[in-house]
Formats: sequence, structure tokens, C-alpha cells
Amino acid sequence: MTDRYAVVGHPIAHSKSPLIHGLFAKATGQDMRYDAIDCGPDEAGFRAAVRDFREAGGLGLNVTLPFKLAALRLADAASEDARLAGAANTLSFTQEGIRARNTDGSGLVRDLTANLGVVLDGRRVLVLGAGGAARGIVLPLARAGAAALVVANRTATRAVALVHELAPAGLPLQAVALDDLAGAGAFDVVINATSASLSGATPAVPQAAFAAGALACDLVYGQGLTPFLALARDAGVQQLADGTGMLVEQAAEAFAWWRGVRPETAAVRQRLTVPLLAG
Repeated sequence: MTDRYAVVGHPIAHSKSPLIHGLFAKATGQDMRYDAIDCGPDEAGFRAAVRDFREAGGLGLNVTLPFKLAALRLADAASEDARLAGAANTLSFTQEGIRARNTDGSGLVRDLTANLGVVLDGRRVLVLGAGGAARGIVLPLARAGAAALVVANRTATRAVALVHELAPAGLPLQAVALDDLAGAGAFDVVINATSASLSGATPAVPQAAFAAGALACDLVYGQGLTPFLALARDAGVQQLADGTGMLVEQAAEAFAWWRGVRPETAAVRQRLTVPLLAG
């Protein structure tokens, strides 16, 4: 009997997860089916979709916006990263109940270090945004050895609240308002975890925030040169990346958890990569 998995969220038609997991399954010889489920915009619909999928024999779900926080609330057990971040993007259904993990951060760290050759140990890292995307990546980035990790948000209180929630981890986290970034120094890695690029907006990041030799990464994928990446390029940043690598690597982390085998990602990353066009 073919094992069933899916991604759930709203909207969902744009999701690359069915393609990615289908390619992983083919490459690793796994007998599985992976679908996309649009559960509507409210949490009640999300909960119903999870329940129905599980009762129909589904073994696991990826969870996308805007339900990563709700996914954790559904879980009977969760990984430390998911609990501390307050968000989960992967669920596994067992006889013991619903287990949750957050593979976003580990996927991003793997992309940065293994695929892009970035050294995080001892570096200053800036994360823009304090929403669900930021929640999933802050702890793994800090644990990778960052000397300082600053969360900057338009509304400073949200950044402060996120850092306060993660304080028990004992990591070098700070919070600032976007308007105060000019006095925060330069950063070796700058990650845009806001949704600004989806609407064509540009985060208010001063050029001085980018250190010489910095990497700028926009977690939005498939959009080419986003406004944030254009800003970084104009500030002299040579190494630009979008969220394609993170997307594929976090999917590989989920696949490995579900199936017990970690797929190779290079071919899938290459297939999904959209050139970051200049100009």
C-alpha cells in the first residue's frame, strides 16, 4: 500500500513541495504519494484537514503559511527547536500521536554551509523579520556558532518578544527596530525573513549593515532578483542567494525523518533554481 504524505496550507497552489518530494521518492525508491491540501485561511479548517488526512491513513504533513504556529499547538510531542521557536513545519503521525519538528532552520544552515560555503562560526548574523519564518531559523543559526545574532523588525516589540521567548536557549541573541539598524554595525550574513519581497517592497536596511564579503539571502524563492537582493547588490554584496536551497534542504530533512533515508539534493536544487538576474 502506497504511503501518503502532503503539504497543507493556504494558499497552496504555488507550492513546490509535491514536485520536490516526488523527485526524492523516485531517487530513493520510496513507495509514497505526496499531495497538496488547501485547507482555507482559518485555523479550524487547518485542524479539520489534518484530522481528515490522518484518519484516512496519511503518515505525515508539511505545514506552510500561515499555520506553522497552529501545527505546533496540535502536536502531542515536539522537538526542542519547534518548541522553543513556537512553530512547526513538519508533522508525523504515529500510534503515540502527532509529533512535530521544525526543519526550516536546519535546512537553511545546511544550504548556507554545505551548498554556499558560508562559515557561520564567529560571524555576525542579521535576521530581518520576527514572524513565522524568522522563528524557524534563529536558533539553528545561533547554534551554528554565530558570534552575534540580531533580529530586526519594523515593530521592535515583536523582535524583542521573539528574542525573549528564545532566551532560555542561552544564545547570543539581540533585538532591534529596523529604524535602529544604522547603529548596529555590519553583518557577515543578512537574511530577509520578511514577506516584503512578495509584494515588491524593500526592507529598510542601511547599506552599512552589509559587511565586506557579506552574504545576503532572501528566503523568498523563485522570484529572481528581489528588491532586498537588489538592495544588497547595490550595497556591494557579491554573494546573493534566494530561498531555493533552504526550501529543498528543509524538505530533505523532513523526508529523512519520515522515511529514514536522506535524499541527495543537488539535482533538485538545480532544477528549481531561478537565476538572480542583474539589473
